[in-house]
Amino acid sequence: MRGEKHMSLQETKMIKDKVFSVFSVFGTLLLPLLVGSTPISWSPGPTDCSDVYANGQTLSGVYTIYPTANTPVQVYCDMGCLGSLPADGNWTVFQRRMDGSVNFYRPWEHYKEGFGNKNGEYWLENIYQLTRKKKHELKVDLQDFDGTLVYARYSSFSVESEAEGYKLHLSGFINGGAGDSMATNNKQKFSTFDKDQDSYAEGNCAKSYLGGFWYSECHNANPNGIYLWGEDATHLAIGNVWKTWKGYGHGLRYITMKIRPVA
Repeated sequence: MRGEKHMSLQETKMIKDKVFSVFSVFGTLLLPLLVGSTPISWSPGPTDCSDVYANGQTLSGVYTIYPTANTPVQVYCDMGCLGSLPADGNWTVFQRRMDGSVNFYRPWEHYKEGFGNKNGEYWLENIYQLTRKKKHELKVDLQDFDGTLVYARYSSFSVESEAEGYKLHLSGFINGGAGDSMATNNKQKFSTFDKDQDSYAEGNCAKSYLGGFWYSECHNANPNGIYLWGEDATHLAIGNVWKTWKGYGHGLRYITMKIRPVA
């Protein structure tokens, strides 16, 4: 167009050199910050039920947590007392039996991936992921068919990875009337009927006692055994029993296993 001024090649080169110089200085200043920075661990939501409570959700119920980034998991959170600071709440429930509606005699992959109904009976996936970054405690609540409630508590609980057989580490027993039926489970790998990792050289404890658990030789606790409706002397030890409280011949109405970070 008439009157329009075109830049010469020399002027164009000078502008490009200035732009390049600016970006070079910016990059020089920014690079040490990037190299020396620590990667930030990010999660799209709460990692467990204690985080759920800290976010203002104070009622017990089913919530979504993220034990690993971008992997949502539904779980039942036991928050303790309703509407107030729980003296015994913020628990992430990973196992629950209450009515016999779910079959717990299952293969390895089912226990690995989780199964059941989070509003009822279930086994939770990702237990290893839940416990690998923080120190946790365990509480086992039990109830018989007469309505009596007791518990066993352990101040330290963790589970190793699948490559290590989901090996259990458990210590610091506190008696709430149930007795210590999990003493022999410490440092045991998890076993199912199709993956025998127990300490019993003469057989498969999971297959013999119809459950899946950290069996040794074989058990004093079988919370994932067959759901028995109270006293049953004809099915000794295969039921959902806790030996140090009710012996091998008394199935429990309610069993739940739950964890939370230690403050």
